[in-house]
Amino acid sequence: MATGSPRTILIALGANLGIAVAKFGAAAVTGSSAMLTEGVHSLVDSTNQVLLLYGRKRARRPADAAHPFGYGRELYFWSFVVAILVFALGAGVSVYEGVLHILHPEEATSPLIAFAVLAIAAGLEGWSTIAALADFNKSRRGTIWQEIRSTKDAR
Repeated sequence: MATGSPRTILIALGANLGIAVAKFGAAAVTGSSAMLTEGVHSLVDSTNQVLLLYGRKRARRPADAAHPFGYGRELYFWSFVVAILVFALGAGVSVYEGVLHILHPEEATSPLIAFAVLAIAAGLEGWSTIAALADFNKSRRGTIWQEIRSTKDAR
């Protein structure tokens, strides 16, 4: 069963949406299809957090006749769906754009904008990582490595 607050997932969702906005903004300003692809990747990441929140909600349902042990395993299912989405959509769009750029190369435009997007992404991802680590530290019972090796929590 999912325990704890969804705070960390919501922070990751906000960070990924902020990064997506930065990337789509850069794509609009520069016309870069690489930034457009990266914006799509960040939207996929955002969808992942939504699916994890959905899985947490479904995992909390009480046991019934069809599921006498409850629905706790749904969290693992939705975590698996998230992994598939990251791989399939993220990799699929990246391969498509890679082939497109090999066939029709573009000149780089405004590296300053790309660096600005990197700075925004680093700040938002850093915020998300610090929040996740703080949440992790609240619930761990040993060292970080002991907890990683022994946990069954799919969050």
